[in-house]
Amino acid sequence: MANKADAARLSVISNTTLVVIKLAAGILSGSVAIISEAAHSAIDLVAAAIAYFSVKAADVPADREHPFGHGKIENLSGTIEAVLIFTAAIYIVYEAILKLHHPEPVQKMALGMTVMLISAIVNVAISRWLFRVAKQTDSVALEADAHHLSVDVYTSLGVMVGLLLIQLTGVHALDPIIGLVVAVVISKVAYDLVRKAAAPLIDAGLPEDELDRLSHLLCSDSRIIAYHKLRTRKAGGERHIDVHLLVPSELSVAEGHKVAEEIEDKIRAEFDRAHVITHVEPMGEEEVGETGVVCKDVRRRERLR
Repeated sequence: MANKADAARLSVISNTTLVVIKLAAGILSGSVAIISEAAHSAIDLVAAAIAYFSVKAADVPADREHPFGHGKIENLSGTIEAVLIFTAAIYIVYEAILKLHHPEPVQKMALGMTVMLISAIVNVAISRWLFRVAKQTDSVALEADAHHLSVDVYTSLGVMVGLLLIQLTGVHALDPIIGLVVAVVISKVAYDLVRKAAAPLIDAGLPEDELDRLSHLLCSDSRIIAYHKLRTRKAGGERHIDVHLLVPSELSVAEGHKVAEEIEDKIRAEFDRAHVITHVEPMGEEEVGETGVVCKDVRRRERLR
């Protein structure tokens, strides 16, 4: 499994390089679109630095002051990164409006197009690797960073095409218009990121697809009649699952304990870094109640799929 800190460190290095070359190209050309891309990469650099420190802090083991671990640091990091993207969008809009009111010709367009192409190529490679590591490690912070860079790919290509059109048509007003389009695109990404990253901060439950997998696991043991009082939440790459298992009343304490242990092992095998707490209750199927899930119904649905 790839190292999260190494991935975040590479993102910091690549973004630092891109900020320097984009800013230089923007100043030399006088293009608000290229300067907006430099601002975008500067925000990406800050986000990458936050991701780097957050993934290291999130992996610190639980301690007395933080008995549930430090996983939510990654969610906090992702939320901050989304806010930074919104900030970049506001700055780009400001610069674009100024340029619309006071248009200036764009210089050294060949240099600008070359820099944008290099930026797109670099960010394609880095973002793909970050997405892969984020998936392997279930890292919200790295996924947010990867989204930043993937957006940078599209905006860089958009600016490159825009500069080409300016060169072909001589319409320099296209430059701030492209900047406004860049702002809209990255604002949408920021909105999606903040929704995903902030949800676990208020202890939202696991997503529906994971709950379905969990339900299948809980009912995979024929000794479990039903389950209820299921509570789930996610903190960074960690999942916390609390559930009551309803088993036949004739089972002994030792047998009920064995059922719980086996189910917990299955859940931990299915979900990486899962913390599971089960409570066994002796109960007949007719006593499940409206809030419980009857396992025979779950098994029936599985057979019909």
